[in-house]
Amino acid sequence: MNIGSADLTTGKGGLPLVRIRTPWSAAEIYLSGAHVTHFQRNGEPPLLFVSRQSHFAAGQAIRGGVPICFPWFGNRAGEPSHGFARSATWQLLKTVVAPEGVVTLTFALPPVPGRDAWKPLRTEFTVTVAGTLTMELTVANNSGGGPLEIENCLHTYFHVGDIAQVSLAGLQGLPFDDFAAGATGARRMENDPVLRIVKETNRVYPAHTGAVEIHDASLHRTIRIEKSGSNSTVVWNPWTTQKLPDDFDPAEHQNMICVESGNVKQDKITLAPGLTAALKVVLSSRSL
Repeated sequence: MNIGSADLTTGKGGLPLVRIRTPWSAAEIYLSGAHVTHFQRNGEPPLLFVSRQSHFAAGQAIRGGVPICFPWFGNRAGEPSHGFARSATWQLLKTVVAPEGVVTLTFALPPVPGRDAWKPLRTEFTVTVAGTLTMELTVANNSGGGPLEIENCLHTYFHVGDIAQVSLAGLQGLPFDDFAAGATGARRMENDPVLRIVKETNRVYPAHTGAVEIHDASLHRTIRIEKSGSNSTVVWNPWTTQKLPDDFDPAEHQNMICVESGNVKQDKITLAPGLTAALKVVLSSRSL
């Protein structure tokens, strides 16, 4: 029996929202930013964190869930942080509900006014909801001209029970750039078997293609992040020291950790005409 469903409705702030049910899980995706704000396996706490102070308004990025950072990552003078894709309204192109209940949705980023330089790019985001959450961002350069430089990142906020009882595995022995130490990023090495978050953390691990696991002793859960088409991993928690806009309560740092997959900074992509870049992330969970 087919018990998967995807219903277009109205979410917070009057924004269009797709609610998804499968035999294994539930999810929510806003058309604003093609933003996945909720994924929850049956019988488990939510996998994703969304700030209770997040703005849900047209043209504004949502704080939490899975923001799509594109076509750049980080700050640019006079430009929105992390690009314009996360605040644009995407088009829902296709919804497929498989007989066994798996739901797949495909979104497209329409041309954004004032962004003529990026018009040659065809950008789509496909989300598959089942017992796992699979997300794939594909970008094709349809230009007849030269290559375009892009950065992409699925800036995933994970819900944890208590950051003091969280450890991250899969990063041992790797160099990283520490942006909590300064805007230019001091190069350091991860020597500990697991990473524990005990202060403001803002790290970019370059040339990292492997999986990362979040071990959450408080919720007795392990979250696994597997990826392809990604050469950068970002780990971020603002603690109470990083100044953020009013869409985040500093106390919320206790219940979130960002492990982000993409191609940023020195791993940015030079996309030649006729080529496509695909960034794919699969999120799963199991009992700890």
